[in-house]
Amino acid sequence: MNMPIVKVIEVIAGSEKSFDDATNNALIEASKSVRNIKSIYVNEMKAIVEDNKIVSYGVNAKISFELEEK
Repeated sequence: MNMPIVKVIEVIAGSEKSFDDATNNALIEASKSVRNIKSIYVNEMKAIVEDNKIVSYGVNAKISFELEEK
């Protein structure tokens, strides 16, 4: 029995709403060109502040997916 090969890509995504929304945006955009996504790991979060208010949320995330057998 062959074990599936898992590949990891790193993506950056943002949102004006929240870190959760930024993470979801990363997953939505990655899923447009990547199949068999199995997990997402957020390894960095960043917020942009203007006038003492957060105006933008950003995440740097790793997305894992299984490669298809040929």
